[in-house]
Amino acid sequence: MAEMDELEAARKILSVNEKHARDNGRLLAEHGVFCLNLVSSPGSGKTTILTRTIEQTRGCVRAGVIEGDIATDIDAERIRATAVPVVQINTHGACHLSAAQVGEALEKLPLDELDAVFIENVGNLVCPAAFELGEAAKVAILSVAEGHDKVAKYPAVFARAKVLLINKIDLLGPAVDFDVGFVRRSASRLNRSIQTFVVSAKTGEGVDRWCRWIEERVKESKAG
Repeated sequence: MAEMDELEAARKILSVNEKHARDNGRLLAEHGVFCLNLVSSPGSGKTTILTRTIEQTRGCVRAGVIEGDIATDIDAERIRATAVPVVQINTHGACHLSAAQVGEALEKLPLDELDAVFIENVGNLVCPAAFELGEAAKVAILSVAEGHDKVAKYPAVFARAKVLLINKIDLLGPAVDFDVGFVRRSASRLNRSIQTFVVSAKTGEGVDRWCRWIEERVKESKAG
């Protein structure tokens, strides 16, 4: 009986979240703003990817950021250094952002002046997979230092992501045993439409292709 009650409570939470996510999606669509939800484990390089993306698309994409963390605004300060609007959400222990939290953050962003909103979710490969936020796409980020078994171990987020970024390829070598081809194949088996970019946020290798993909999606959002 207790298990049934827990399942019902979980269903209600997800149902309420889905309503807020639909509201967020409508709001973003009304303003023609393209939104990405960046999901990864801690230390994958989400913030470094985000800052480099903002810099490389400057002039083509007017970006805003929603920064999610359990505590502190360390990452938000790094984003603020790029001179784009940022809203910080501290979850105080929760392992993911909710659509309601994102909705409140969207109200604080100048959506009329933006082309894209990047949501940097809490570092976690499990919880964020189940919670839609109103984004156009999830972006799963995996660094080579984490090992090439993560797609198989945490399939939900990779199955639902439109993009996989394999980051920190500058580390590849004898000290880091990571099979890029294996990860590509594993992700494709879960999700045939997933698009993979192999990048180094530190050196900039491969980031141009990723940024062009964003610029194309922004144009589509504005046209649609």
